[in-house]
Amino acid sequence: MNVPKKGENYELRADLNSEYRDKRKDAIKRVIANMTVGKDVSGLFPDVLKNMQTEDIEQKKLVYLYLMNYAKTQPELVILAVNTFVKDADDPNPLIRALAIRTMGVLRAEKIIDYLCDPLQKCLRDENPYVRKTAAICVAKLYDLKPELAIDNGFIEQLQELISDANPMVVANAVLALTDIHNAAAAQPSSSTTDKPIFPLNSQILSKLLVALNECTEWGRVAILTALARYTATDEQESEHICERVVPQFQHVNGSVVLAAVKVIMIHMRNVKREDLTKQLIRKMAPPLVTLLSSPPEVQWVALRNINLLLQKRSDVLQNEMRVFFCKYNDPLYVKVEKLDIMIRLAGEQNVDALLSELKEYASEVDVDFVRRSTRAIGQCAIKIESAADRCVNVLLELIATKVTYVVQEAVVVMKDIFRKYPSTYEGVIPTLYTFIGQGKYGADAVQKASANSLSSLDDEATSKQRALQNIVNAQNAENLLDFGDDDSQESQLSGLAATTISTTPAATINALQNSANPLDDLVSIFGSSGLGASTSPPPQRPAMGGLGGLSFSPQPASPATPVMSPPPNQAAQAQDDLLGLF
Repeated sequence: MNVPKKGENYELRADLNSEYRDKRKDAIKRVIANMTVGKDVSGLFPDVLKNMQTEDIEQKKLVYLYLMNYAKTQPELVILAVNTFVKDADDPNPLIRALAIRTMGVLRAEKIIDYLCDPLQKCLRDENPYVRKTAAICVAKLYDLKPELAIDNGFIEQLQELISDANPMVVANAVLALTDIHNAAAAQPSSSTTDKPIFPLNSQILSKLLVALNECTEWGRVAILTALARYTATDEQESEHICERVVPQFQHVNGSVVLAAVKVIMIHMRNVKREDLTKQLIRKMAPPLVTLLSSPPEVQWVALRNINLLLQKRSDVLQNEMRVFFCKYNDPLYVKVEKLDIMIRLAGEQNVDALLSELKEYASEVDVDFVRRSTRAIGQCAIKIESAADRCVNVLLELIATKVTYVVQEAVVVMKDIFRKYPSTYEGVIPTLYTFIGQGKYGADAVQKASANSLSSLDDEATSKQRALQNIVNAQNAENLLDFGDDDSQESQLSGLAATTISTTPAATINALQNSANPLDDLVSIFGSSGLGASTSPPPQRPAMGGLGGLSFSPQPASPATPVMSPPPNQAAQAQDDLLGLF
């Protein structure tokens, strides 16, 4: 903390004790200015305190501001201000009365709490509504400091009485204070010393809240709407009545009021059985939600998060509003991500073409993270909408053809999920994927894992196994597909698949290996990386068969095959012996 210049406190102290009122007020302003920039002026506490007793409201506010800042560090001196607070609570000016009770609640000093009760009792019954609404908030602060004191002095009951107040702002502040106390008591049941409900909601209170709803400020409306969301309607007619009274809040300019009103409608719409009323409410709900998307990015993000939750419950609310969620060039990434999620939820047969066109454009942007998410969204469309799967796969193939590394990687990962969703449907795409995977420049971890998982997902049908084996053999002769560098787990996964295929479909194995340049070395490479050659237990004894499985084939002239992984000499020899014994 910065220390004032030497002698500055002496000068301020002299001015604070000056006989001229203007000079004292100017000194208080300088003290507050020093306090604002972080200078320690706590040593002037007694001198500032002397200037509390004044009729100048501006000067009194400055002194109260100083007290609120140093009340925690100087709790023993705050007690000196109690008499002035009590006197100000009886001042003829309602602004001073409200200022005094507000400051006493903010000080949060235990030594002053006991002196707060009597002025607070008077202010809760004050004739001026501004003082009453300020005192209502002060009760919540008192409960936070000392719950038993607030309950024993009957402040909770007085707050409940204020709900019937004629002034809507007093009602709103009473609801806000009771809601805060109710939440605090629910979070810490041991701190509450009463068995009575702190904020009971019944039909009488409901009618009072609905009357005050349209007459209070925006934050008062949020407090009342939050309370209405907690209310449990007794029958369908009451739910319809609540919805009809809350619907006008959709037109409010404040986004918090709109979202709070949507929450109330969604909760009470569960009890509405009339189809026409439900459709009417949903139709009225869409325009205000769309309007929120023209707000600043921070407000947009909050609105989008709420819209996402809303669509999980009622996807038909915005079913015709897909285009408003299209990303703009200047949207921050966190807004674009939320819009992508919402577009996937709204995707259907009627709008999938426009969505795919938009996602394809997103996949050509410069933001790598956003491009990956957009590519992933195309795969989600294919999984969600079966009739559009062909179009989605074609778009993915077009993206793969761009040869952008991270686009190819994400597209292969997406194709893995599509293979699992639609087995034996898009096997013709696999050679195209292998073409890009085998080129080396796309051999990142994501592509390697996706290719291994894609082959594994085809392991359920014999034809898929044969195709996988044939592709492995072809790729091994051409590009050495199984050479994944140092990633043993991925190499073992593909090799294990090949070994399983060989043992379960020997006929397909023979047909595939007839095209191999060196079948025995290829099999040794496959089985050796799968761990067969390293097995310590001898292979099971099988009757000798001519050739592979009793069938003969004429291998081509021996030529050195490209090994998948060079095993140690003893491991390769053991693998060859195992294979000869097996076949």
